[in-house]
Amino acid sequence: MIRYALVCDAGHEFEGWFGASSDFDDQAAAGHLTCPMCDSGAVRKQIMAPAVAGTRVRGDVAPKARAMMMEAMGDIRRHVEENFDYVGDRFAAEARSIHEGASEVRGIFGEATAAEVKALATDGISVSALPPPAPKKTEVN
Repeated sequence: MIRYALVCDAGHEFEGWFGASSDFDDQAAAGHLTCPMCDSGAVRKQIMAPAVAGTRVRGDVAPKARAMMMEAMGDIRRHVEENFDYVGDRFAAEARSIHEGASEVRGIFGEATAAEVKALATDGISVSALPPPAPKKTEVN
């Protein structure tokens, strides 16, 4: 996983985790990256100092904390996939239908464009991004 410091055109700073360095470019080009504070789609990488190997003290908790975080994110994703209804690219329409009382109240997950997510939030419909799937062992350095 690669962590990038990101900033939107309004100056909000946040970070994003990506499976490979090309994933940021691919997601940005597809319009999948938005600022979590203002939903701006104008997101860019900030200048970052690289992490230098060998600077950590032996027994540092950071690797343990990272492993615990990755496990928790995997647990959340598994819970959603096992207990919620997958609605595919109909997510925004189905979320709106549940909110308006036209569909039964239940947990759902699926895909939505940044514009659809912004429209849902503007209308007071709460949605959250699902943690990404864990990288395959063959994709990890």
